[in-house]
Amino acid sequence: MKKLLFVMTLALCGCHAGQTQQNVEMNNAVALPSQGVRYADFSDVAARTIDGVVHIRTVQTRLTPLYQSFFGFIINQGVQRKEYSAYGSGVIISDDGYIVTNNHVVQDAERIQVTLNDKRVLPARLVGTDPATDLALLKVEAKDLKAIPFGNSDSARVGQPVLAIGNPFNLTSTVTAGIISAKARNVGIIDNNRGMESPIESFIQTDAAVNPGNSGGALVDGQARLIGIVTAIASADGYYTGYSFAIPVNLAQKVTEDLKRYGHAQRGYLGVQVVEMTSELASQMGLKEVKGVLLARVVPDCAADRAGLKQGDLLLSVSGVEVNSFAEMMEEIGRHAPGDHVDIVYYRNGKTHAVTVTLQNSQGTTEIIRR
Repeated sequence: MKKLLFVMTLALCGCHAGQTQQNVEMNNAVALPSQGVRYADFSDVAARTIDGVVHIRTVQTRLTPLYQSFFGFIINQGVQRKEYSAYGSGVIISDDGYIVTNNHVVQDAERIQVTLNDKRVLPARLVGTDPATDLALLKVEAKDLKAIPFGNSDSARVGQPVLAIGNPFNLTSTVTAGIISAKARNVGIIDNNRGMESPIESFIQTDAAVNPGNSGGALVDGQARLIGIVTAIASADGYYTGYSFAIPVNLAQKVTEDLKRYGHAQRGYLGVQVVEMTSELASQMGLKEVKGVLLARVVPDCAADRAGLKQGDLLLSVSGVEVNSFAEMMEEIGRHAPGDHVDIVYYRNGKTHAVTVTLQNSQGTTEIIRR
């Protein structure tokens, strides 16, 4: 038997929490005749997904002051209009031309141009944006495009190999490889000053190399399925230093469907403020495990209040998914629309309780918000 340098473990697509995960070797592991070892070959995954990632160029016009020096005096000559370009990436999610990217890639753009991997250049229309998740949806007039199929970001596992595909430094169709380093990261990087909704950050963290221009690109798994939209890097100087972050595709899919249908994300709200649990808080509550999130405040007459939740309750799960951080709770709630009924399990006075909550929108109703 040949000695293996390492074996990759992939989460099979379509698995849900509680199902058995299977360990499989990469189908394309290549043997090196001289050393007798094998390494992971992602060429098949790259070939199946690279056409699904596009290059995005945006143009906006800015007015800048125009000055002239006259015998040592600086004279204001008015303003001049100057065009500025910015670049990023996007992911084709349907064969009829819908493309998801980051909101910050297209924000304030006057014109948006998409270049496909086959070098076709197409104008794009902005369908809608959601600053709270840093997502945007574009549309190009084309057919039979090569969309990347959605995976399941819930079943993605820490240590699982992934590819990041995008256009760093304006270099088109670049593929890098790494693993999932962590999940449900909340790192405070989404700036939503222009919006009324709280940012939702529950990122997939990866060590696949990502740089400026990768924003809006694809994070794909070993089954060539989309599991995240690349959005940011952790860096002091703006360049890759080891970690990057992607929006989970399960959240992105919900938001893009809303943008396509309504032009605005339909986000359900629970109406609570929470504190993440610590060993000290768990001890004070007589708990043997540090789990859940503590309700520090329940907003009067909002969804949680109407369902009977109270300050001091320990929220344990949302829709059957355990939530042990603010990021995990926000992601689960953020996948639901106003009017959705959500099952919540919580702990109070030594007992576990279950309740169904009807989520509300940001205006305190269950109506659809259209833009």
